[in-house]
Amino acid sequence: MTILYYMDEYIDIVTETGKPTGKKALKSEAHKHGWWHNTIHLWLYTLNGEILLQQRSHKKSIFPLLWDVSAAGHIDAGESFISAAVRETEEELGLRLDAKDLIKIGVNKHLSTYENGSIKDNEFHQVYIAELTVELKDLIPQEDEVEELKLVSFREFKTLLDTKDNNHFVESNRSYYLFVIDKILELV
Repeated sequence: MTILYYMDEYIDIVTETGKPTGKKALKSEAHKHGWWHNTIHLWLYTLNGEILLQQRSHKKSIFPLLWDVSAAGHIDAGESFISAAVRETEEELGLRLDAKDLIKIGVNKHLSTYENGSIKDNEFHQVYIAELTVELKDLIPQEDEVEELKLVSFREFKTLLDTKDNNHFVESNRSYYLFVIDKILELV
């Protein structure tokens, strides 16, 4: 038996093209029915050419122990994308960001089905980047969400993505990860 591990909060439902519907639902219901919704992804980078990766907690029902985005999460009903990015980063990493330091780099349309069809995860990732200006040791990972944190160079990140039989990252996200790296390099 698989236990779904996440808090059930209300989120706004959008159309398949990302337009607001004016409806809200519990996250569990959105995942059960495959209703489209927004999430935030925040990627933190250093001026030394590194990116912060988060290892997903072993408690997660989806992709436990794989490395992924610095901070991510669902956007509460009525919450702005920026507010959600600031909130999720503080919750998951203990890092308080100023909204003016976030740069939106795009939207990633993501649809996946997990756990034999019981989770239909249809999301629009609202993707942001921000400079990491504190030391890795100063971050406080949220135990239920984050197993570990690490900084890797952009080159190392690309090498890991190109490794055959990659079990380090979410395999289906390769092109998304490369998009993020390219955007950071373009803007920094």
